[in-house]
Amino acid sequence: MVVIGTTLAALVIATTLIWFAIFWEERRGLLAVSFLDVGQGDAIFIESPSGRQALVDGGPDRSVLRELGQVMPWYDRSIDVVIATHPDADHISGLVDVLQRYRVDYIFQPGVEKNTGPAESMLLSVAKEGAEEIYARRAQILDLGEGAYLEILFPDRDVSGVETNTASIVTRLVYGNTAFMLTGDAPEAIENYLVQLDGEDLRANVLKVGHHGSDTSSSELFVGFVSPEYAVFSRGCDNRYGHPHEEVVALFNRFEIQTFDTCEDGTITFMSDGAKVEKR
Repeated sequence: MVVIGTTLAALVIATTLIWFAIFWEERRGLLAVSFLDVGQGDAIFIESPSGRQALVDGGPDRSVLRELGQVMPWYDRSIDVVIATHPDADHISGLVDVLQRYRVDYIFQPGVEKNTGPAESMLLSVAKEGAEEIYARRAQILDLGEGAYLEILFPDRDVSGVETNTASIVTRLVYGNTAFMLTGDAPEAIENYLVQLDGEDLRANVLKVGHHGSDTSSSELFVGFVSPEYAVFSRGCDNRYGHPHEEVVALFNRFEIQTFDTCEDGTITFMSDGAKVEKR
């Protein structure tokens, strides 16, 4: 029985190693971006060609751990960078669990003040786990290795007294000639401000639709300058806000931009080889 048990264990280990070898071979030279199905909230997992990882927001609850378990190896217990776009519960509550489960080196936040339970819990977790906390500011570059990087577009100033959505961290993920625009809950005023600052430099293959498809975001001007091939609604089914709003859906239809929805499609993963982006 000992021999049989040892042989079985060896086969399981060998099978696991082979599976992960195939898994990583498929990802060699590729950037993977997964919009996690966390219900009414945002959570975006990024894995660069170098293997460095970033998590943008953590959703409203522990469901982020379930989804991370689907896109990360079971033995991986570290994430290089976490970005908390702003301290609203649907973006940061799940980060409390992430910071307890995973070793995180750096956590970026906008510096907006909001004395909510989730915000306080996140900050306490940051202090406990030893992650270095950094205020995100325009022009910061987060190097993810092998040519992939995250560029902070906003905030460009102290936002400590600003409304939380308006203070959202906006980032552009770049790999080769491809890009992803990640907007948090930034409203139209910030979108249009970025158009003034960056113009055609906003172009991206994939746009994370602002504020879950609310009519307070996705200005026609901004969407036109980003000019994405794909757009993603990160939202819960039957949410009480009516996201995505009809006029926002109509805007993407008018621009002939293919949209995906975490409510209908579950977790949505895109792969980039630096030249093109494809849905996995």
